[in-house]
Amino acid sequence: MLRPLTVGEILDTSFSLYRRHFGALATVALVCTGIPLVLRMFLEASGGFLVRPGLGILYALSLVVLNLVATAATVFIVSESYLGRPISAREALRRSTPYVGRILIVSLLMTLAVGLGFLLLLVPGVILAVGLVLAIPAVVLEPRTSASGALSRSWELTRGARWRIFGLGVVLLVLLYVPLVAITGLFAFLLPQSAGMLSGGGSVGVVTVIAIGGLVQMFIYPLFYCVLTVTYYDLRVRKEGFDLELLASTLQSA
Repeated sequence: MLRPLTVGEILDTSFSLYRRHFGALATVALVCTGIPLVLRMFLEASGGFLVRPGLGILYALSLVVLNLVATAATVFIVSESYLGRPISAREALRRSTPYVGRILIVSLLMTLAVGLGFLLLLVPGVILAVGLVLAIPAVVLEPRTSASGALSRSWELTRGARWRIFGLGVVLLVLLYVPLVAITGLFAFLLPQSAGMLSGGGSVGVVTVIAIGGLVQMFIYPLFYCVLTVTYYDLRVRKEGFDLELLASTLQSA
């Protein structure tokens, strides 16, 4: 049965879900992040966007669309597992396709709102970022919620819990993204641009760093949405008695 979780328990549950369903999550990451990564490497090896603008546009489009698909699919995998109904990567990808447009609109609205907040002052930007962080899980897991409604939904869910979410975000930053920056920075130092040039004009060092950074990010990315999805359900349990609602639904279906 679901219950309210502490910050430590949210992290522990998220990492546990990630380990338990690593195969499905990794498959989604490889399919949706691997394709843009290969295109970017080929683009860099060929001399960059100015040399191959068509390939650059294809890379940008694939990056946006497949990242949106990966986001929805990851949320579905984590959500169904958390509720005791595990699904495959194929099923998650199938379900995620109709949500691409809505997630894109939510992402744009979030970027606009948070960006305006940071333009006004640092603190409003941080408050908006924390308050709207659950908009994507909301729009994916609540099919009747519109893109703009997902922002309001996140704002209401996070009310009274934003310090906890901010602390969770800081911990995630340290655990996930600091190592990413450190690893890519290390390889950038060890493999400078002068390490050699490819026939298309690209640097061996840059292409290698892009590949390593992309692979590391590929496996870090799902963890972020594991935490967001578990946090979403934790706040629903705390504020809406979602655990009792789920139990009643299970007993009724039985």
